[in-house]
Amino acid sequence: MDSVVSDVARGVSPLLRLSPDEEELRPWQQDRTRAPIATKIVIAGGFGVGKTTMVGTISEIEPLQTEALMTEASEGTDDLTATPDKQTTTVAMDYGRVTLDDDLVLYLFGTPGQQRFWFMWDDLVRGAIGAVVLADTRRLKECFPALDYFESCGLPYIVAVNHFDGSAEFDPEDVREALTVPAHIPVMIMDARRRLPVIETLLALVGHALDVSPE
Repeated sequence: MDSVVSDVARGVSPLLRLSPDEEELRPWQQDRTRAPIATKIVIAGGFGVGKTTMVGTISEIEPLQTEALMTEASEGTDDLTATPDKQTTTVAMDYGRVTLDDDLVLYLFGTPGQQRFWFMWDDLVRGAIGAVVLADTRRLKECFPALDYFESCGLPYIVAVNHFDGSAEFDPEDVREALTVPAHIPVMIMDARRRLPVIETLLALVGHALDVSPE
């Protein structure tokens, strides 16, 4: 894992050599005397902010998704103003896996965004080293519950603005000020549909978690 930490510190992504279709077994998968460090990460944020997309973009396995078709029963509860084409929603969690290096594997758990499913968050974050809070600049207020949650439970987190087509672009420091995020917490601009920005976001979280909880 030292090589990963070094890469993170230098801003180098050890995942750039990986491909979702890669078939070759890694050394730790062939050596029964070795086992990778299994690390749990939570992807959180408001409704329709891109959590399912992010997990699906980076997962090296077929992601587990609990998407349900949205019906008229959600009218007046789920705001589709910013995402009018959205037809499904996560009702339990998203799950994926990505190998950072031969000795570090991340297990990704995406939380449901709607308030009626928040009761599951305590179980989903148990054992996690940190969280990525996804934000949409068109509706920043929807990520406040996630920020408050991780602040209250003491779990390291970073903020990642998922930039949607047609939305205004803002500097990370502008987002930090709008959300009153402390200076030591990374704020990033990314696109959940693109592998490289997702990789960089996960690496930033790992590095931040190591900084605040080095043990």
